[in-house]
Amino acid sequence: MKLAKDRHVVVGADFAGFPLKESVKAHLTERGWTVEDLTPTLEETDMYHRVGFLVGAQIAERRYEKALAFCGSGMGIHVAASRCPHVHAAVCESVATAKRAATANSCNVLAMGAFYVAPRLGCAMADAFLEHALGDGYEDWDGFFEYHEIGFDECERFDYAAYRDNGFRVPEPREARLGPEPRGLAF
Repeated sequence: MKLAKDRHVVVGADFAGFPLKESVKAHLTERGWTVEDLTPTLEETDMYHRVGFLVGAQIAERRYEKALAFCGSGMGIHVAASRCPHVHAAVCESVATAKRAATANSCNVLAMGAFYVAPRLGCAMADAFLEHALGDGYEDWDGFFEYHEIGFDECERFDYAAYRDNGFRVPEPREARLGPEPRGLAF
């Protein structure tokens, strides 16, 4: 698997997200990232959901640890990528939410909408998402990692039939005690 810590990422976009993808790709390449672009030419880009499946498949097949996906709103490509196993996708429109998607939700796909995210903001969001992992920045918050790790794990192994059969409750839930929020933590 190609890891973010080794500066590897895969990207893809539909026609609407293509210009933002190009800006982010150039920025990451300039910063030393190896970027595999699944949609290198505008004329050959596919519909948003098909690109989402393609990007999500890179995560599902364990080829890449993290991916970036771009469409007009970020929503459609996010929904499609999320249909692939092991994909935990986030749609973000700020640096803070992109970072939090990585640090609190352990997301592995960041979707951005070119209608709402300017190129420089998209570059900063990609940096925040790619350069952080679960628990980063929250080391002083007792239980933070464990609490969010349970959330990730329960989403990763979610079985709807078992959930329904258990009265719409998670079977065999794990618990983690989240300590008091440290003073001075902005978010």
